[in-house]
Parts: sequence; structure tokens; C-alpha cells
Amino acid sequence: MDFCRVLRECRTSRRLSQLELASRAGTTQRHLSFIESGRSAPGRNMVVRLAESLELPLRERNELLLAAGFAPVYPESPLDDPVLAPVRAAIGHILRGHLPYPALVVDRGGNLVAANSAFGVIAEGAAAELLGPGTNVYRLALHPDGLAPRILNFAEWARHILARLGRLPRLRAELAGYVPELDPSGGQLGFAVPLRLRSAYGELQLTTTVTTFATAVDVTLAELKLEAFLPADAATAQALAVAASVAGDQGDQAPGNM
Repeated sequence: MDFCRVLRECRTSRRLSQLELASRAGTTQRHLSFIESGRSAPGRNMVVRLAESLELPLRERNELLLAAGFAPVYPESPLDDPVLAPVRAAIGHILRGHLPYPALVVDRGGNLVAANSAFGVIAEGAAAELLGPGTNVYRLALHPDGLAPRILNFAEWARHILARLGRLPRLRAELAGYVPELDPSGGQLGFAVPLRLRSAYGELQLTTTVTTFATAVDVTLAELKLEAFLPADAATAQALAVAASVAGDQGDQAPGNM
């Protein structure tokens, strides 16, 4: 990686002038200009300050440090590392606390890390090969053998999913091939795109929220996303409550539980 080029591209992609970035990083426009042109080599602390000022994800901050010739600052721990035990416990607590509504945790590539038992309502009927180890929830959502046949507003929901995959160009290209050229049906709730899903418990109308660990300093933790599905109407809330009682009678069989 060419540090000067990468720094300049990061700045311009965020529509920041040299003066704005220099002010944020506590330096001068002249010094930043010298850094971007290669006339001045920044120290490690300056690279960290620039990365923070650009609000780069932790992985990209490490890459910027490497490009400048420095070792990465932010660790990337395996999720099963003992140091992340409190994180695993917290995630498990959040997932259980969200019942009877579905909730799941994915990594940076959209691969399923954990899910609560209500996730079974979302995944019902999907092909086994889409639900095995390393399940990719974006592929599960749009694949013809996944949720696609059960999504009543597939065009809107597919666009919503594809819009989230800008940093995953290969996966986006694959999934775009599953999405027909359909006109949106106008089925929004007015404030969000719902997921309208056929299920064994009737039609579900769900909205989603995404939560991240805002103060994370570990790359793995910073890239986890907890996605929670919430009922958009009383009928969906009732259906999910019934589904939870049935799941409780049959035992917890959802994939990916912590």
C-alpha cells in the first residue's frame, strides 16, 4: 500500500479538505500537505491521530499504520479468546433478553456468529446448505433456496440488503444475481423498510435495528453487528409469542446459539 495515496483517498472520500483534517488531527495544513506528497514521513502517533480523525474502522486504521511502516495498534482476537469472554456473555444475555423476537449477531462478512431461538422463525424452510456452519445471513436472505420465496416485498428488502454490502463487492455481485428487476411495491411503513415474511404463524411484519460496540478497541469486536427484529404490528407480536411458546416446548434448536 502507498501510504500517501491511501491517506489522500481516505480524506477526499470523506470530503474533507487538508485544512479540516489537519485541524481535527491537531497539526497544520502545511504539515499534512507534506505528508500527502511524501515530502514528510509521519510518526506513529501522527498516523494514529489521522486515522482517528478520519473515523476509519479499526481494521483500516491498522492497514494505514502498516502502509506507513508501523505495526498495527489494534488487536484482532479470535471470538473464542478468553479475553473476549465478557463479550460472549454480554451477547448471549442480549440475545436471550430479546426473546420472543428474533435477534442475531454477524461478523464483518455477514457470517452468523450467534442467534437466539426465535431465529428459527426467520430461517424456517431454508435449504440445509444455507444454514450450516458459517451461515451467511445475507446469502440466506436473498438466495432462491433461502428466504427469498417467503419475502413478500422482495424487491425492497433485496435493495436494502445490497445497499449494506458496499464493502463486500464479491458477495454483492453474487447476491445481485438473485434479485430480479422489480419495481418497489411501496410497502414501506413510512419510516423504515419492513421485512414482510410468510411463516408458519402467519405473515410477519418486522423492522430491524443494528447495534455495534461503539467503544471497541479490538478489531473482531468492532466488526460484530447485533441485528434485532421487532414486530411492526400487533399481529406479528402475537405470532412471535406463539412461536416462542412452541419452540420452548420443543427445545432450543436454533443455529449459532452462544
